[in-house]
Amino acid sequence: MSNKLIAPSLLAADFANLQRDIELINESEADWFHIDIMDGVFVPNISFGMPVLKAITKHTKKFVDVHLMIVDPDRYIKDFADLGSNMLTVHYEACTHLHRSLQSIKQHGMQAGVALNPHTNVELLRDCITDIDMVCLMSVNPGFGGQHFIKRTYDKVKQLKALIEEEGASTKIEIDGGVTNKNAEKLVNIGADVLVAGSYVFKSEDPKQTIYDLKNLINK
Repeated sequence: MSNKLIAPSLLAADFANLQRDIELINESEADWFHIDIMDGVFVPNISFGMPVLKAITKHTKKFVDVHLMIVDPDRYIKDFADLGSNMLTVHYEACTHLHRSLQSIKQHGMQAGVALNPHTNVELLRDCITDIDMVCLMSVNPGFGGQHFIKRTYDKVKQLKALIEEEGASTKIEIDGGVTNKNAEKLVNIGADVLVAGSYVFKSEDPKQTIYDLKNLINK
């Protein structure tokens, strides 16, 4: 079994002590940083802008997984590459020409991810699955942290895993939203590769220990 990854979400970090929380992740057993960019249009919230991302990536020592929850993401692909993104994930629902978006992301030296909202069928990715490095399944409605996990996600993970295997793709599956020690093991057992954890990590008494425990749980 390949190594399963933990990507703490900075959306749940203490924004007044962001560098402290970045260093915490650097020193932890976490694999990636997960950074949500929200525009207040595609989702009903505004999070990090480009100046903040620039400040964040000055301190990150691990893979930077940037999740764009914005309209017309193609306008900013080069900018996010310049800001240090390693993986750039765009929403299927926000891309009129998804294949072109994926090509552009890769041309700018990043891995290309596609996120699906809870209501979006995984079958819609069949035509371009071999061009996608990672599919991010939203297991909550995007826009806010701290929401409860949508149980229908389990079925979507199985469907997506089957599609990836049928098409001979090497696409990773990421789960974003409501991940805890109660569902993490089941998610990786049915096909997930990367688990995003925000509130579960940063609201815990000992975030480093929480990351360590979660990483061990999914890599038994």
